[in-house]
Amino acid sequence: MNIERKKEIADALASVRAEIPHHVTLIVVTKTFPASDVEILYGLGERNFGENRDSEGAEKSALLPDDAQWHFQGGIQSNKLRSIVTWSDYIHSLDEVRHAEKISTLALEMNKKQNCFIQINLDSDQRNETRSGIERSGLARFVDEISLFSGINIVGVMGVGPLNSDPRPAFVELQSASHELQKVVPGATFISGGMSGDFHIALEYGATHVRIGSSILGSR
Repeated sequence: MNIERKKEIADALASVRAEIPHHVTLIVVTKTFPASDVEILYGLGERNFGENRDSEGAEKSALLPDDAQWHFQGGIQSNKLRSIVTWSDYIHSLDEVRHAEKISTLALEMNKKQNCFIQINLDSDQRNETRSGIERSGLARFVDEISLFSGINIVGVMGVGPLNSDPRPAFVELQSASHELQKVVPGATFISGGMSGDFHIALEYGATHVRIGSSILGSR
């Protein structure tokens, strides 16, 4: 093991941990970083890891004991879903009914229920069609449609704050979406919001899960 790298990660992790309440789940985003970093993090006590690519998640998850929790947070590709459902404990980016149906079918085949966050599009510029997530106004209808799929367990909402503007309005919207969701699915209390640059603000608006990579592992 690289002793210098372990100390670097341990110091950064301790700094981030000091700013996160104990009841909030820290997901260390390990995408593009080597499996050796994941093993260091596991040795330091971390158990929640985030990946954006199926191939990386499948490879790294196979190296750690079963108590590690794996979070897929990238854009969903239908042809990757069988693999994603195999290794992920949580999918953070559900925003299409057809994907929900396939996830449910695959999960039932594997004798599991797949935990899923519904991704909300928090982009204030609705002309930007590159951002994933359902529109806030369509949440109730989306939940109604996917509630028929018994292989899915809806746990909450996820959102990505805007990069070049104040993220507060976006996280207010995400918290509001969470309240709306809980009226229909009372147990769906999780809010996955906040990354290295804005997690402090996400915490102000009820984030239960924060996804942090560069503040712990450095620049990619």
